[in-house]
Amino acid sequence: MTRLVRGADGRMWTVRSQIEWRNPSTDADFEHDVSGGHGPGVLMLAIVIGMGVILVAWTPPEVVVPAWLIVALVLVFLFFPVRWAVRRPWLVAAESKKTEELPPERWVGSVRGFLTVRNEVANVARKIEMYSLPDLDGPLQPVD
Repeated sequence: MTRLVRGADGRMWTVRSQIEWRNPSTDADFEHDVSGGHGPGVLMLAIVIGMGVILVAWTPPEVVVPAWLIVALVLVFLFFPVRWAVRRPWLVAAESKKTEELPPERWVGSVRGFLTVRNEVANVARKIEMYSLPDLDGPLQPVD
C-alpha cells in the first residue's frame, strides 16, 4: 500500500506499508531467537492430521456425524492460522524527497493488524498534509 502526500510545506511524501512475515527482533526478544524453528509446529500438525485420519478410519459405519460438527471442527482448526495471518506486523514508512531548503526525511514504525495499519496510514497522511510531519506520538519515529 503506497500513498503520495503533499505536506503543508510543499514537500512530497511517500507513505507506504508492507507486511512483515517475521516478527522484528528486539533486545527483549533475545531468548526467543534461539527457538527450534518450524519443526515442532510441523510435527504437531502431522500428529493432529494422523490422529484425525485414524479417528475417521476406526469410526463404525452406523455412526452419523452431523454437518454442523464438521463445520465446527474446521472453524476450530482454522482459528489460529487465520488469527496469525490477520495480526501480522506491518512496516509503515514515510519518506520525503530532498528539496533546496530541506533535507530528506524518513520515518519508520511497526503496526500490528490489517485494519489498524489502514487507519494508521490514513492518520499519517493527514498529519503530513496538516503539519508537514508525521505525529511524534504515533508509531512512526524518525530514522537517520
